[in-house]
Amino acid sequence: MKIQFIGAARTVTGSQHLLTINGKKILLDCGLFQGRRKDTYEKNKNFKFDPKEVDALILSHAHIDHSGNIPHLLKDGFEGPIYATSATKDLCKIMLEDSAYLQQRDIEWLMKKNKKHIPDEPLYSIEDVEETIQKFVSVDYNSATEIFPGVAAYFQDAGHILGSAGILLEIEEDGNKKIRFGFSGDIGRPDMPIIRNTDVLRDLDVLIMESTYGNRLHSQSDEVEEEVAKTVREVFDRRGKIIIPSFAVGRTQLLVYVLHKLFDQNRIPEIPIYVDSPLALKATEVFKDHPECFDRETERIFLESGDDPFGFGRLKYITTVDQSKELNDIKDPMIIISASGMAEGGRILHHLANNVGNPKNLVLFVGYAAEHTLARKIMDGMEKVNILGEEHSVKCKIKTMDYFSAHADQNELLDYLKLNPQKRLKNIFLVHGEEEQALPLKEKILQKGYKNVDFPVSEEKFVI
Repeated sequence: MKIQFIGAARTVTGSQHLLTINGKKILLDCGLFQGRRKDTYEKNKNFKFDPKEVDALILSHAHIDHSGNIPHLLKDGFEGPIYATSATKDLCKIMLEDSAYLQQRDIEWLMKKNKKHIPDEPLYSIEDVEETIQKFVSVDYNSATEIFPGVAAYFQDAGHILGSAGILLEIEEDGNKKIRFGFSGDIGRPDMPIIRNTDVLRDLDVLIMESTYGNRLHSQSDEVEEEVAKTVREVFDRRGKIIIPSFAVGRTQLLVYVLHKLFDQNRIPEIPIYVDSPLALKATEVFKDHPECFDRETERIFLESGDDPFGFGRLKYITTVDQSKELNDIKDPMIIISASGMAEGGRILHHLANNVGNPKNLVLFVGYAAEHTLARKIMDGMEKVNILGEEHSVKCKIKTMDYFSAHADQNELLDYLKLNPQKRLKNIFLVHGEEEQALPLKEKILQKGYKNVDFPVSEEKFVI
């Protein structure tokens, strides 16, 4: 078996890992690179392998950094099946359509502003997405799916977002004994609201594991609800607005769930809450269609009572552009949740442009932001940032709450390895992390007695 690491190698975006097994090529994920416009377009446009030679695609989950380049893969010649859970398929339909739409809008805006580095065309169209969805093969958790003779796949709940999976491959090469190969996908946190805990891949010989927060520990859940409530009260008292850049899938639903709970418990004031993301609204409907993915607490608190966990009195979903613009004219306190989480596109850009200059306001970050993204620049304390082609002074308050991250922290990643004895697990490959996150995790793993822990660079190949 051969492994080539293409994307999410020493970075957190563009997840792509190419396996060669018994003469067949299997691609794990096919995500978009995110970052500087010029660099990312070229990376996304030009694959480091021939898509025509790929026989099958296995998709861990629907986030765009894992799924976002699949339609372009088909345009370049891929004709094989795409294996994913049913919830992932449903989320991909709306997310990939949104990605196609935003790419077209971005080009139109660049042309209007006479900008440099304008792409010749979008990577794919909505019509390409429709063709892509036809290639999906829905699989159930914890059941065997034969990818090819000698390769069986098991999807296990990764606890990251709705439908997310870690992938176990049982591989038999040339009649030899089976290799248990694991791809963690993105590993969720234990005891998070809405979805179930991670079903850990175990007894592995080889593991590709994410390392997004490999250098830090998250806040504990019992502290977070009160911190959110306190933050809302403070901003409300100074008559400011809370602007939350949030991923439309997973993060937004979690935020709405927590705010709903706090509102029901009278722990936050009567403050309007707006979700300004058409994609988030569509994603929330997909969540409602898949209650089989919910954990026991969500069933008990909301579903058994007939209450909607994603809708309540102070919450309004914004649908039209005009409704979004009207929010800028309201001077009273409010909470605006809008995509994208890394502030690289979508309506959040307009809300940031209109609000970062007011010291009464707060921009609350609730997830990871990759290098060179607008969210990362604001997180890192840049006093002036470029938003939609114009420079803005950042005078608002900035706060980051890592609890809402859907990624496991260092201790939780190390716990993931506990069901994989050192004597058996011969190779660990750390992906989906930058050096400052992955290298401290690598050191901790080595201290636990594991051998052969690699942090591959893009295009690096390994033979197992």
